[in-house]
Amino acid sequence: MPKSILIISSLDTKGKEVEFLKGLIEQKEQQTIILDMSTGGEKSLIKADITCEEIAKAGGSSTEGIKSSTRARYEITALMTDGAIKKVLELYQAGKIAGVVGVGGVSNTTVATNIMKALPFGVPKLMVSSGAAMPSYAGGFFGASDIAIMSSVVDMAGLHELSRSVLIRAAGAICGMVETGADAVIDSLKESKIPLVAMTEFHYSDMCCNLVGKYLEERGYKIIPCHAQGVGDRAMDRLLGQGFFDGVVDIVPSGLSEELLGGNRAAGPDRLEAAGKMGIPQIITPCGFEMISCGPLKRKDSGDPLWLSRNLADRNYYLHDAYRVQARTNAEELRLVAKTMAEKLNKAKGPVKILIPNRGWSTLSVKGQPLHDPGTDKVFVDELKNHLKPEIELRELDVHLNTGEFALAVVETFDKMMKKN
Repeated sequence: MPKSILIISSLDTKGKEVEFLKGLIEQKEQQTIILDMSTGGEKSLIKADITCEEIAKAGGSSTEGIKSSTRARYEITALMTDGAIKKVLELYQAGKIAGVVGVGGVSNTTVATNIMKALPFGVPKLMVSSGAAMPSYAGGFFGASDIAIMSSVVDMAGLHELSRSVLIRAAGAICGMVETGADAVIDSLKESKIPLVAMTEFHYSDMCCNLVGKYLEERGYKIIPCHAQGVGDRAMDRLLGQGFFDGVVDIVPSGLSEELLGGNRAAGPDRLEAAGKMGIPQIITPCGFEMISCGPLKRKDSGDPLWLSRNLADRNYYLHDAYRVQARTNAEELRLVAKTMAEKLNKAKGPVKILIPNRGWSTLSVKGQPLHDPGTDKVFVDELKNHLKPEIELRELDVHLNTGEFALAVVETFDKMMKKN
């Protein structure tokens, strides 16, 4: 059965725009499926392939029930989004979706991108939005998914020369994505017998990660680097949940500490859980736990996160630039991180090993650098030992992280875990 490009919008307000976009896509010999997310307003002249009535029913209600409901707007939106995700996943699992495009303002963008996030990595996803550039919302639209967002600049409210120009380009973009056949690359990767390994990394672990990646590839593994800046490691966890990876080398697991302490690289409350749930081997180092990312120097936020509630003058810190400030974590914070880390890893269904480089966890915490504090590092290690279950091996090495000796220890340990598993 030929696949189609799914168009998501609210036909009671965007019917003309969707009809125009549908025609453009079909001119390029692609089939379409229109999904209507309307919750009221005028009836559209264009017919939906998946009606708002079907969506409401899948979400546990009806359009009549929604219109007469005393529910808050966000509750209705959540209900419709849940219903749409169920319908879209049914289509995807039946092999009927080639790509997805959404059109609208902030409300339509929020709904459509949440639906897109339910689809796996590699499925073409495009959102045409008049709210794409709004700083407070943009990160939420993307999430940890591979969504492309096109700013319409003008409001998608009626057809005129400018909105037509935007939609013509949007049709070309989503059809171009679909026609590349990039999904075949993902399929071949899944079908390959080469073990696929996720590895977290950031600037202060470069030497270690480069060596680990090199050595593992020499041993027959395919390495997928994931930038541990919060979004990258969150995306890694998402891919882990989709079954992409056979193992994880978590050199920089500090999305956990950033989440707990209010840092800029927070990776969500579920960090360090995905690999354990999938039962695949994971090896972990403490790189990044010795710092909190707390730039820029001048902040506009009035609500102080934990790092700001204490004066930076009381801490050692490293100023990378005006935006990136790395402040040293203290003993109290590292106890919390260690305890939380142990609680998560103790639930893992697969093998877990932890390697600690006692001479420094990153380029910033080796001797002579501003975040060097072996006494506080030891507090973390001791607390971790106190809470880890006996089956999880914690090994300390008298080297710093960015050395060939440590990289080789990571590789040999991980290789043994994978072969045993």
